[in-house]
Amino acid sequence: MKKLTFTLVLISGLAFGQLFEKNKAFTKQDTLKGSNTKFRDFWDVKKYDLSVEPDFDSKSIKGNNTISLQIIKDITNPVFQIDLQQPMKADKVQASFPMEYQQDGDFIFITAKKGFKKGEQYTIDVQYSGNPRIAKTPPWDGGWIFTHDEKGNPWMSVADEGIGASVWLPTKDIWSDEPDQGIIMKIIAPKGLTGVGNGRLTNTRTEGDKTIYTWEVKNPINAYSIIPSIGKYANFKDTFKGEKGKLDLDYWVLGYNTDKAKKQFQQVKPMLSAFEYWFGPYPFYEDSYKLVETPYLGMEHQSNVGYGNGYQNGYLGRDLSGTGVGLNWDFIIIHESGHEWFANNITAKDQADMWIHESFTNYSEVLFTERYMDKKSAETYAQGIRKLIQNDSPIIGKYGVRNEGSGDMYPKGASMIHTIRQVINDDEKFRQILRGLNKDFYHQTVSTQQIEQYISKKSGIDFSSVFNQYLRTTKVPVLEYAQKGEELKFRYTNTIKNFRLPIRTDSGQTINPTEDWQTVKLNSGTPVSFDKNYYIDYKKVQ
Repeated sequence: MKKLTFTLVLISGLAFGQLFEKNKAFTKQDTLKGSNTKFRDFWDVKKYDLSVEPDFDSKSIKGNNTISLQIIKDITNPVFQIDLQQPMKADKVQASFPMEYQQDGDFIFITAKKGFKKGEQYTIDVQYSGNPRIAKTPPWDGGWIFTHDEKGNPWMSVADEGIGASVWLPTKDIWSDEPDQGIIMKIIAPKGLTGVGNGRLTNTRTEGDKTIYTWEVKNPINAYSIIPSIGKYANFKDTFKGEKGKLDLDYWVLGYNTDKAKKQFQQVKPMLSAFEYWFGPYPFYEDSYKLVETPYLGMEHQSNVGYGNGYQNGYLGRDLSGTGVGLNWDFIIIHESGHEWFANNITAKDQADMWIHESFTNYSEVLFTERYMDKKSAETYAQGIRKLIQNDSPIIGKYGVRNEGSGDMYPKGASMIHTIRQVINDDEKFRQILRGLNKDFYHQTVSTQQIEQYISKKSGIDFSSVFNQYLRTTKVPVLEYAQKGEELKFRYTNTIKNFRLPIRTDSGQTINPTEDWQTVKLNSGTPVSFDKNYYIDYKKVQ
């Protein structure tokens, strides 16, 4: 079982999902975790009402989760699957219907002693405790983090995108089912420390030597975004005048970093302005926008964006594109906030389609650069990140087994989107497609097919072969060409059958290569050159 090394992940910048497993032999457990099985397909999560209390010294946690659910089809004596990964254990399980339960490995199976009718609503409450998996290299390797800040204060959090929220919290841990009515999360922290969660802080109360912070999210939320952080936090606030009115900005940082944060986080408003221009209104006005300092590099936790980039521009002070452009802005603020639109607003139903999150968000770096700087700088950045592409395996993973595709979903996926933009050749139409995606799939879970079909339909161009080429193979199209005076001869090689991708020359002339040789007359007899914004290779032949 081969994994990308931590060093390669850092160098390539593919740092915002988990490590990518290759050639894994999948098991029945993987299917139970990744598929909408008979234990999941008859009920829909409506809300999570949870509590979590970490203990720093023992590196343990305890709490409960009350799951409100609705039955979506008539069924007799079903079995519910709740996910809770070992070594965490369910201490007590109760439900608003007669049942019995057992914990088997990473699952709690609840056998109902009655039938259900479509539309009925019930609750399941799980009290849990244990020593959760500890993350070795967060956020890439999922689990809890128990560490100290620079002043020696306890600092705790969790990152669990790849491994799943059930690494610590009993949930229906599948991307296709988000709690429609959001969550309530109570974080029980030692007195003197602050518990920061998703959404808005609705209540704070002290009980003995503990303080309970209650956070509420009103919108649907993916389970891996439900993140408590506990530390010696300081808070400052601001507002942004956006497309839907006043958006509250909420910043939680370690107290000694407040001055640095106030300076670095000035990039938030330009970021929000750029992304609202390209993608439409911020998707979670009701829950606010929040940056929270974390003991790891960063993650896209909904309305609770994790930040750990050291208050510097670039990616840990480096430019992943190698062009210098990426040093003009803070990579984590831009990239992780871009996920509020692609990952948190529009969420893939299956982890195999994680490219929907990462390709568009990687491209959001290009789009931000274009608004923040200029189009030439954006194109320079877009071309620069191609050097990170490995072409080791397809971008789309295996369905139904919680399997992510290649880390190329970041730079190669962004390069594919940039290429599609060149073919559309109308930036306003391209912008309206991006905004349309976020409007028409607002707060929804989607499949690759839905995204592909939407872009083809709205652009009026059949991009099916482009998606098949870049998402499902590791082949980079090669345009072979030969020029004699004003005559240009050309064809595609290293492509799928019937690959269709029009290309423009630098003089603005469009050609439509196929696998067969074609000849066209150029506008001039000067040596031909091609637009570098397409992700293809060029090969001059005799």
